[in-house]
Amino acid sequence: MPFIEVLRLAFAALSANKLRSSLTMLGITIGVFSVISVMTATGALQSSVETGLSFLGSNFFQFGKYPALGGGGPQAASKYANRQNITFEEAMVYKHLMADTGAVISLKVFDGGKRVSYGKLRTNPNINIVGTNENFVFSNSYTIEEGRNFNENDVELARSVCIIGSDIRKRVFPAEDSVGKVIRINEKNFTVIGTLEEKGGSFGGSNDAYVLVPITRFFENYGRVNRTINVATQATSQQSYQHTFNTAVGAMRIARHLAPGAENDFEIFTNDSLVAAFASVANAVRAGAFVISSVALLAAGVGIMNIMLVSVTERTKEIGVRKSIGAKKRDILRQFLVEAVFLSELGGVIGILLGVVGGNALATWLKADILFPWGWAAAGLIVCSVIGIGFGMYPAWRAASLDPIEALRFE
Repeated sequence: MPFIEVLRLAFAALSANKLRSSLTMLGITIGVFSVISVMTATGALQSSVETGLSFLGSNFFQFGKYPALGGGGPQAASKYANRQNITFEEAMVYKHLMADTGAVISLKVFDGGKRVSYGKLRTNPNINIVGTNENFVFSNSYTIEEGRNFNENDVELARSVCIIGSDIRKRVFPAEDSVGKVIRINEKNFTVIGTLEEKGGSFGGSNDAYVLVPITRFFENYGRVNRTINVATQATSQQSYQHTFNTAVGAMRIARHLAPGAENDFEIFTNDSLVAAFASVANAVRAGAFVISSVALLAAGVGIMNIMLVSVTERTKEIGVRKSIGAKKRDILRQFLVEAVFLSELGGVIGILLGVVGGNALATWLKADILFPWGWAAAGLIVCSVIGIGFGMYPAWRAASLDPIEALRFE
């Protein structure tokens, strides 16, 4: 029998029981959807990890009280929370100790939920204010679009000046220049001396909803109680990076008054460590999705076997007629196998399409790049074929092994 005829008969048999076939495919669709959606979303996020996680510039590393990507459980989180904050005085001691290395030191402390207003225009209360010095722009890969950056006098004299991100500029200065204007941040006045070029967003947040103010003014306006400072350091070159890093760790330990041999009571992170941390989280998510999908696909395979056994019983007389007019055992076997594989593959294709749409929808919401996981899609189709053949073989063999005489007598 020509293969095209086998396909036609298989399709006709499945079309005769549309609801039953659809419900059988549903299990395959769910299993494939779950794995493809997760792989698409994590793959899209991984492709954007350089812009999303690499917020430190070239040759930079950073010290902080907390790790950059969470603490690894309640016990670890409690450990970090019980640490002493990195104070402004400690940061200044560190900066003084690092003076001979030529490294660029950026101090930064954050506070969110602020509202910026100018005249009758104002933003939502979702602005992040950053107390920092003149090096924040470099350490976080920003570019001054208009105006100027902070200088040492702005920080030393605690001037009420600020640099605003593009989101704020567009919202409160839609039709005029912002440099030189006085804005209010939670009832405190600041003169805009510069604006930042648009940087975009990542992971559902915006990198342009920031207001930078001198760290000394930040403490005067918003207090320093329960504030911990992050300290970013840039080596002068890639060649001097390791020496600068080793010197910096020692300087921070001195600033923190740690005894020789005592464990560091601060975290150190670099671009590479952030990428590696994200990759470990992504791999864990992928593994979880794979396990869940495997269970769903196994259940779907059992469903295919069950529905094909029912189909064999219902079509016993048809099989007897076909055998009596010359159909060979391999023709019957091939027809039922094609039906099982067709069910599995169709469910898989639908699952892949829904998974790609769902995964990319999540990636778009998180402002990551859209992609199509060709490798995982191909793997999904292969797995569906294996499921169709593996779970359809016994019903197909049982149909092909029917005695034509007994089959014709079946009612």
